Amino acid sequence: MTFPATFTFDPPEKVARWRPLVQWLLAIPHFIVGYILYIVASICWLISWFAIVITGKLPQGLANFLCMGNRYEVRVMAYVGFLHAEYPPFDFTASAADPGGQPVRVDFEPALTDRSRLTVFLRIIWAIPAMIFFYIIMVIAEILWFLAFFAVLLTGKWPAGLLNFVQGAMRVSTRFTAYMTLLTDEYPPFETD
Repeated sequence: MTFPATFTFDPPEKVARWRPLVQWLLAIPHFIVGYILYIVASICWLISWFAIVITGKLPQGLANFLCMGNRYEVRVMAYVGFLHAEYPPFDFTASAADPGGQPVRVDFEPALTDRSRLTVFLRIIWAIPAMIFFYIIMVIAEILWFLAFFAVLLTGKWPAGLLNFVQGAMRVSTRFTAYMTLLTDEYPPFETD
């Protein structure tokens, strides 16, 4: 059974050696747009929370916007983390399915009806074990990203083991974010695959 939020990525053979030094600078416009999207998504999340707790349903429009915001964040994070060289688009297609055309693909299957009002009401408490797992994985991924910075700078390639773990961390992040943004009631698995 697959989780209703998936991250897939087609890594390049080589990455230009200069990219780790400046890729984050090239993403400054995305940081600004991402901040604005974060504010709007937070408001959508709050409205979604009330809608689910009161009606047991997640409105399609809110779900699609939250999917788009999550997808945008993942694509920018992959670019800033010099996982690929293709500049992420300013794509605001509000849909659960990824429109494609990018090396990073993030798809969602949001649960719109028959939602568990109790688990949504207590989501923060329910999520504590997943939150701990998420933070541990992300701290390890940040350390590995730091090591990969030097590996890519010197060799122009991601070491396979580092790349596999970082890809797994991106999957964990995608699943955890989908759970926390109320796109699903399915608890995120404690795995990186």
